[in-house]
Amino acid sequence: MDNGLSRRSFLGVLGTTGIGAGLGSSAFGADKNAITSRGSGRSPVRLAGGKVIQPQRELPVFRETDVLVVGGGPSGVAAAVAARRTGAKVTLVERYGCFGGLWTGGLVLKLPGVCYGKKQVTMGLCEEIMQRLDKMDHAIIERNPGEKPTTDAEATKYVLSEMIREVGVDVYLHSWGVDVIMDGNVVKGAVFESKTGRFAVLAKMVIDASGDGDIFSIAGAPYEHRRHRVGLVCRIGNMDKIDQAKAKQAKKPPRGIGLPTPIPEINWVNMGGPESDCVDVHDLTKLEMDHRRQIWRQMDKLRKTPGYEKVYLVEVASQLGVRISRVLTGMKQVTFKGAKAGRKFSDVIGVGGELNPGDPFFEIPFGALVPRKVENILAVGRCASAGPVIMEPMRCIPCSLVTGHAAGVASALAVQDGCLCRDVEIPKLQKHLKEQGAYLG
Repeated sequence: MDNGLSRRSFLGVLGTTGIGAGLGSSAFGADKNAITSRGSGRSPVRLAGGKVIQPQRELPVFRETDVLVVGGGPSGVAAAVAARRTGAKVTLVERYGCFGGLWTGGLVLKLPGVCYGKKQVTMGLCEEIMQRLDKMDHAIIERNPGEKPTTDAEATKYVLSEMIREVGVDVYLHSWGVDVIMDGNVVKGAVFESKTGRFAVLAKMVIDASGDGDIFSIAGAPYEHRRHRVGLVCRIGNMDKIDQAKAKQAKKPPRGIGLPTPIPEINWVNMGGPESDCVDVHDLTKLEMDHRRQIWRQMDKLRKTPGYEKVYLVEVASQLGVRISRVLTGMKQVTFKGAKAGRKFSDVIGVGGELNPGDPFFEIPFGALVPRKVENILAVGRCASAGPVIMEPMRCIPCSLVTGHAAGVASALAVQDGCLCRDVEIPKLQKHLKEQGAYLG
C-alpha cells in the first residue's frame, strides 16, 4: 500500500465502508451485532522481586442459579437433568466441548455394573439413556439380561446433549472450575476459567461432578487422595477386513484388538496404564505423550501380523482414562466389607451391580455424597465416599449416573424446602427418585 496506512488503520477504514461490511459478514450474521472490545478487562499478572503477583480483581457473575453442577460427565448430566425435572433452575458447566466425560470423550464405551446377575439394578436415568440409544442405529449393543451394554461415543454425546436441551438446563462449555465461593463454611458458587476470562456462578446448591473433587477439595471438605492406573483408550477400524485364513498362520493371537462396538467394523481398545497421581500436571503430561506413543507402536505391530494388514487407528480418546484421584470423606461410606455383610442404609439412593460374577450387591447411601464439614455441596461420580475395593464398581458409569441422579433431586429439594442439603427429608428424596424410575433395592 502506498498511502502510508498501517494494517490496523486499514482494517479500521474497512470497518466504516461497504467493503468492510462485506468482508466482516458471514453465514452467522456476526457483523450486525459486532462488539468492539477496547481491552480484556483482566488484571495483568506481574513479576515483582522474582515472585508472580496477581492483583485482587472483581469477577463478573454470569449467572445466579438454584443448582450449579460442575462437570458434564455421566454424573453431572444426570444431576442436572434430575434437578431440573424436580423443579430447580440449573446451570451446568463443563470444561470440554461435549457431555459424557470419560464415557464419551474418554471412549469408555462399556457399562459394567448395570446388572446384578441377570437383573438390571441401575435404573432411572441410566435406563432412560439406554432406551434412547436403543432407538438409534449403531448406538448400543449387548442390551441383554446380565450383559454389559456397549455404547457408541458420538451417539451418547448427542443423546446427553438433547436431554440437557429438552429440560432447559443453562450450559457453559469450555469452562474449567478453578475456585469456590464461600460464606463461612457454606458453598455459594464457583469460579470458572474460559476464553472469555474468569467468571463466577452463584448458586444455592453446588454439585461437584468434576471427577477429581476439584471444587469440594478447595472448599475444605475432607477427602482421600488416591493413586490408580491411568490409561488412554482408542478405537481401531477395518475389523471386518481381517483375513481370517492368514490370521490363523500367526504364531500367537495378536494383542490389542479390543472389543466390538455398535459400529460393526470398529473395536474399542482399553488400556490399564501405570499407577499415577491423577491431579499432578507433570504425571498427566507424561502419561498423555507416553500412551500415544505406545498406541502407535502397538498398531504398527498389529498391522505387521498376518491377516491384520488393513486394520487402522480410528481415533485416540481426547481424555486420559483417569480412574481415581480425590475421594470424599463423607458422612457415610460404601465399603466392600459392608457389602459382603449385606449392609443396608436407611438413606439408600441407589444400588450397584457387579463387575465380575461373585461381586457383592451393595446399597449406596445419600450420606456418601455429603461432606462432613462444608455445607450445600455434594460429591458424585468417582468422588463419592467409598472404600478402595468397592470403588471399582462405584467409579464406573452406571453408579455415576445413580449418584448424579440422587444428588440432582436432593439439591432441588433442598432449594425448595429452604434447608441445608444434608437435612433433606430422606423419605421425600426416595419418593422422588422412585417416581423418576430409580431402583432402590
